[in-house]
This record gives sequence, C-alpha cells and structure tokens, in this order.
Amino acid sequence: MGFFDTVLWPLKVAVAWIMVRAHDVLTFVGMDPAGGWTWLLSIVALVIVIRILLIPLFVRQIKASRGMQVVQPEIQKLQKKYKGKTDPASRQAQQQEMMAIYKEAGTSPFASCLPLIAQMPVFFALYRVLYSLPQLAAGDYQRESIGPMTRELAGQVESSTVFGAPLSSSFMGDEATVAVRVVTAVLIVLMSATTLFTQRQLTMKNMPAASLDNPMARQQRMLMYIFPLIFVFIGVNFPIGVLIYWTTSNLWTLGQQFIVIRNSPAPGSEAEEKYLARKAKKNKSKKARGVSLEDEGVALELEDGESAAETEREKRQRVQPKRNVPKSKRKGKGAAAE
Repeated sequence: MGFFDTVLWPLKVAVAWIMVRAHDVLTFVGMDPAGGWTWLLSIVALVIVIRILLIPLFVRQIKASRGMQVVQPEIQKLQKKYKGKTDPASRQAQQQEMMAIYKEAGTSPFASCLPLIAQMPVFFALYRVLYSLPQLAAGDYQRESIGPMTRELAGQVESSTVFGAPLSSSFMGDEATVAVRVVTAVLIVLMSATTLFTQRQLTMKNMPAASLDNPMARQQRMLMYIFPLIFVFIGVNFPIGVLIYWTTSNLWTLGQQFIVIRNSPAPGSEAEEKYLARKAKKNKSKKARGVSLEDEGVALELEDGESAAETEREKRQRVQPKRNVPKSKRKGKGAAAE
C-alpha cells in the first residue's frame, strides 16, 4: 500500500462504510444486492451524507461571498491607489492593506473554496476505493477488506453495471467498451455543465453590477469557463463511480445555491431585483385579496338585511329578565284565582 493510500486509509474506510450501509438499506427495501443501480444509489447516498455534514462550511462560504461583495469598493480604491506601482515594497504594502480590509470585514477570498477543499479528500478516497475494488475482489489487495467492504461485496460492485458499464471502469481504461465510453462521456458532459451553471449562478446572478467590473471578477468569469474544459480532459481518467459522485455533488450545490440566492440574494444583484419584484407582487396580491374579502363581508351584511349591532339589539329585546317572586305571593295569587 502506497503512502497516498496510507494517508487516506481512515477516509477510505469511512467512504466504504457509508456505501455499504446505504447498500444494506437499499437491499432491505427490495433492490437487487448485486445491481448496478443499487451501488449507484449508494454513491448518491454518500454524496448526501457528506453534503449535509458540509452545510456549516456552505454557510461560511455564503457569508464570505457576501463579505467579498461588500469590500469590493474598498478593494477597487486600493487598486487605484497602487496602480502602476510594481516595486516589491508597494506590492507588499498593497497586500497588507488588502488583507487588513478582508480582516475588518470578517471575510477571506479563500473561504468561498472551503466546501470544495473539504470535499477533495473524500473525492480522492472514493477514487482509491473504486480503484482498489478489482484487486480486492481478486484477493490481490494488501488487506482483507476496506472497512466493511469485503471481498464478496467488492466482487458485487465489480460485476454490477449501469447501462452496461461497470462503476469502476473509466473512459481510458484498458477494458473500456463502447458502453463504458458512452456512459463516461455523458457523465463528463453533465459534470462540466453543472460546474458551469453553478459558477454562473453564483457569480453572475448573485453579485452586484459594481462588483462585476473589476480584474478579480473578470478573472472569475474566465475561470468559470476554463474549469469545465479542464474537467473534460481529466474526467476521462476517473471511474464512472467518481463521475457519479462529482455530478451528484454539483447538482446538490446547484439546488442549495438556488434556494439561498432566491430567498436571500446579495444586495444590488440581479437576484435581488427579482426577489423584490416577487415580494412586491406578493404584497399586491395580498392587498387585493384583503379588499375583496372586505367587500364580500359588506355584501353579505346587506344581503341579510341586518348588521351585527341590530342583531344584538334584537336578542336583548327578546330575552326578558326573570323576576324572583316569593312563594307566599305566588300562593296568594293562586288562591285569588280560585
């Protein structure tokens, strides 16, 4: 076992444990234990568990992004201040002042990368688990199992397929079939597209117009299109199971960001304009419903021909108070009547 596998061993065991436990649940509800879709959904379950654990980091990422947008005017002033100054002393002073601005605002340009950085060890651990499955299934692995992932279960994963493609196979693998390459190509396109949409949603729709016109924003827009292209080239070396993990994680991020941006957009952004328009439309609809209900109530009163006050007066007139008459007087009245 190499150094990389030794360092990642605890994470490999954790990844294998989540996958096997999810597989047990799916088998319990009636899915085929050796089916490719059962193991595919086990990887999806791994994504869900990891992303739930990363929600606190996602919240920090959103706060950091908001903080970066707030300090953009100060950063632009700082850039104008040191424009044309390329000597080491000026660069160092600019860097120190910039870090002071970030510190005062309680943000950091690296905080927005926290969820991605935290996921990378899990991503590589899953890669190594899937990479080790053929050896584990054949009995050639350095250990008898990877946590609960035994030789028998490794054989199940190896023999299971999705649209005819094993989960541990890759586009550039030695035994890559047409089915493997088609499935891999589709997943690479989905992975790249979801990465692009996620970055576009975060940078284009949830950033103020003033924050989009600066060197850093232009660099982010350029990277937004470069990263998906990089994934196209490196994705051909990843097993199908890893591509499924990455694509599912991107979809989770896309949905999570959509909910946050829709309900709590950044001030001055395109998303905030749409949010305020929806809010104004909703308030207008509420007011319209309130007026119509009031009119309906008046119409009903007129239709009945009496108001609530009139009804109350009639009740008072109909109900007469009873007087307490002594028994002796009641007897006297009875005798007189006889």
